[in-house]
Amino acid sequence: MTVGTRPRAPRARREPASRVPPSPAFVSGAASVALRTALESPRRPARVLAAFPLAVYLEVRSETEPHVIALVTGEGTRLPNAVVLGEPLDGFSAGDDGWVGDGGIEIGGLGITVRRWWDPAPPLAPADPDRTAEAADRLAALREASPRQPGLVPGGAPALLAQGCLSGRLVDAVTAAERLIGLGPGLTPSGDDMLAGLLVALRHLGRAAGAPRAVWLADWLAATVTYDARTRTTPISATLLHCAARGEASPEVTGVLRGVAGHQPLEAAVTRLLHLGHTSGADMVWGVHIGLSAVLSLRERP
Repeated sequence: MTVGTRPRAPRARREPASRVPPSPAFVSGAASVALRTALESPRRPARVLAAFPLAVYLEVRSETEPHVIALVTGEGTRLPNAVVLGEPLDGFSAGDDGWVGDGGIEIGGLGITVRRWWDPAPPLAPADPDRTAEAADRLAALREASPRQPGLVPGGAPALLAQGCLSGRLVDAVTAAERLIGLGPGLTPSGDDMLAGLLVALRHLGRAAGAPRAVWLADWLAATVTYDARTRTTPISATLLHCAARGEASPEVTGVLRGVAGHQPLEAAVTRLLHLGHTSGADMVWGVHIGLSAVLSLRERP
């Protein structure tokens, strides 16, 4: 997912070491509960992976997930691994050092204390069976009519993934998922975005629509994509795959799930998701559509 605009230029040269460094600025933020363990553990070193006007990505030296934290402004995409700030993100560059833990974040002279928490995996209310069935056709039509198209072409691994999920054939679904990890360019490759949309849809819609076999499939695919994600894709995308494996997503994705389940207008939610990044939104809508179709198919099975 390309969730920021153009990266900021490197910041100006630092002041000479002989000068007294400025006092750090302190702000508060609202963090995803997915980050609670990382933020409340003892302090660990971190570094800036990428800096954009609306988002700064920190990689924490940790073996646990999420090991990448997104600092975002109120105008940025509230990723499931995000800390939302009310302040602009100025003066950060890739490679800057910092710390994460003991209830906060320190980076580039900025101290962030978490005061509030939000849930990236809110439970989905039971789905309306009739509206859920209609939503599959509407979602397909919205995808096809949109100028925002996925970064991958039909056929190949995406087709195998859809076939495996629709039939509940685990070997096909797992084989396709392994091929899609890290496939495509960007901070979050298209294959990863598709898998993230699929995982979240299978888990939440499977529960809401009474399709336990879809949730079972989500568990197997989650284990597949997270097993060696750090060695197969970018650090940012690996963390987002771990989040999706637990059903955690941005509000744009969960909004589409609510629309599919009949709890809010679907078209507006799909439009918002489609406009994320260059192709990320379209890739995730594709994954959600595959997940929805699988839920409808597997719900009818004993």
